[in-house]
Amino acid sequence: SFPAVLVVDGAAVTSDPKLLSGVKVTGEIIEEVKGPKIHILRFKNKTGYRRRQGFRSKNTRVKITAINGVK
Repeated sequence: SFPAVLVVDGAAVTSDPKLLSGVKVTGEIIEEVKGPKIHILRFKNKTGYRRRQGFRSKNTRVKITAINGVK
């Protein structure tokens, strides 16, 4: 269960927290995946200083099953 932040219903977009306070979103976790690799290289000129580092963000795929309380 997640709190709703934005509701899009056709052409109507609702992002007001007062209107969305009663809206509940239900979903299930499908999988946890890693994002693309980002290569980081630090380099300082004329000193031979080089440092390599990599990073992959962890992402979660969620399937929304129901949105309750939308008017």
